Amino acid sequence: MVVVERSLETQVSQAVDAWLRWLPRWEPATHRGRVAPCRRCLGSPVLSAAGLGSDVPHGVQHGLSIRIKTLVDHAVAEYTSDNLPMLQAELDQQAARNRARSYRPAEGLEPEFEGLPLDPDPIPGAPFLFTVAGLADEADAGVPALPPLSDEAKAALRQEVGLADDYANLVGREVCAVLLRHRLRIQAAVAQYVEPQISAMLDELTRSLDAPFDPNAEPGLPEL
Repeated sequence: MVVVERSLETQVSQAVDAWLRWLPRWEPATHRGRVAPCRRCLGSPVLSAAGLGSDVPHGVQHGLSIRIKTLVDHAVAEYTSDNLPMLQAELDQQAARNRARSYRPAEGLEPEFEGLPLDPDPIPGAPFLFTVAGLADEADAGVPALPPLSDEAKAALRQEVGLADDYANLVGREVCAVLLRHRLRIQAAVAQYVEPQISAMLDELTRSLDAPFDPNAEPGLPEL
C-alpha cells in the first residue's frame, strides 16, 4: 500500500499542477446557464477535499474534478486488468464496440469539457435542426449490440463490479487525503484568478441595475 500511496500522491500533485496551469485561462461563461446540475461535480468529495465549494464557478470545479477522476479511473482499470478477468473481458468488448462507431464526439476532449453535455439546453420555441448527441446516437445505432450473458455470468460480473467499486472507493479516499495537502495553493489560485473576474461581473451588474436605460447615466440618477 505504501507504493500505491506514493504513486497516487505524485499523480494528484501532477493533476493539480496541470489544473493550476490552466486556471489563468479560465473566463466566466457568457452563454445561458444549464438547468441540470453536473453529476460529476455536485456533492463531489474530491471538490470538498480541494476546498472548492459551491461558491466557486462550475467550470473551475469541473476542470479539477475530471482530472482527479481520470487518475482514479486509471488505477481502477489497472486493478481490473490484474484481478477481475470477467469484468475486463466485458470492458474489452465494449471498447471494441465503441471503436466501431463512426462518430465519437465525446472522445479526446480537454479535461475542462470532458463529461459535459454535448449540446446546450434547448430554448423553448427554437428547436435545433440537429444535435451532436443525436448524431452520435445515430452512429451508435448501427453498431451491433454486445452478446447476452447467462444468469451465472451476470451474477459473477456483478460480483466483480462490486469489487471494482470497492477499490475505486479506496483509491478515492486516498486521493482526497492527498488533496487536503494542496488546499492552500488551490484556494490561493482561485483568489488570484477567479474571484477578481467574479467581482468585476458583479460590479458590472450593479452598474447596469443603477442605470438600466442609459449606460452613461450617473448611478442612482435615472434619465427622466
